[in-house]
Amino acid sequence: MHQGAVELARVKPINGFPRVADKIASDPDKTTTIYRRFDRLSARNLLFLEAEIAELEARQNKYDADDLLAANQVVIECHSDWRKFQRYANEKDQNGRQTQPNQTEKMELALKIKEKLREYHEALAVHQTLLNSKPPAITTLKAMRNWYLDKNSGKIDPRPQLWGSSETKYDDIYDLVALRVPADQDRLSEFILNNFGVFFQTEAHDGSSAYISERSVAKCVAILSSLLCAILLFGSITSLYFVQNHYALLGMLGGWTVLFAICVGWLTNARRDQIFAATAAYAAVLVVFVSGTLGGASNSVTLGSWTCTQA
Repeated sequence: MHQGAVELARVKPINGFPRVADKIASDPDKTTTIYRRFDRLSARNLLFLEAEIAELEARQNKYDADDLLAANQVVIECHSDWRKFQRYANEKDQNGRQTQPNQTEKMELALKIKEKLREYHEALAVHQTLLNSKPPAITTLKAMRNWYLDKNSGKIDPRPQLWGSSETKYDDIYDLVALRVPADQDRLSEFILNNFGVFFQTEAHDGSSAYISERSVAKCVAILSSLLCAILLFGSITSLYFVQNHYALLGMLGGWTVLFAICVGWLTNARRDQIFAATAAYAAVLVVFVSGTLGGASNSVTLGSWTCTQA
């Protein structure tokens, strides 16, 4: 061994939080970063903030109603000029007492409303982001749950990695959020992961678990998609080339178009408008091919008792 090339044995993490954290961080694709959203607690927190701001709003409305009846010079200036409002709110006499205690209370209320609104809006934005986040992949969630509950260890009485209330961490799938999901999480990718994921597994550093390589799955999906596109395009053209019967030609044209629409709709995450646009473009290509000379069109046209032949 060369000098400086010292191989350090990897230290096995302690059971509990260190081991769970090591498991999450060891995934090269980072798809195991699955955490709870705590939807009920988040909703209650938003309701508390909303109710608190509603009470502050009621106090503000009460002050506005009182000022509307008073309508003295100080009130008018405070409602029209921020600098004077701030000056009256901070103004004190020789004994250190507030000369305008009402304006001081209004200033404190305004600053508190400002702080609470910022907290409320930030909570709303964060909760909206979490709700719009994609759920974890079913295969990843299943593997993490089995590992977390120690189901594959063969023990008579397996114990979860974390105890107490954290034992049910992965129980509610609708309360989970993945910080990162596979980039191409379409139906074809999910089908391959659920049925052929064993062919893309790579052993983890702990030797007791395996990961499915996201890059390998993406490459496989890309190859299959390219082959399917080629089959749908050249397969339809080849089959239409040898058909001479007009009714059979129309039937095959419709069949290939329906097959293309089904493939796009089932194997991809395309929206309805994208499916319509792609199917229309595909049908247009086939119609152009059929209407051309390669489609077996005749060079003669019959008009009544006359037959015109292209020279």
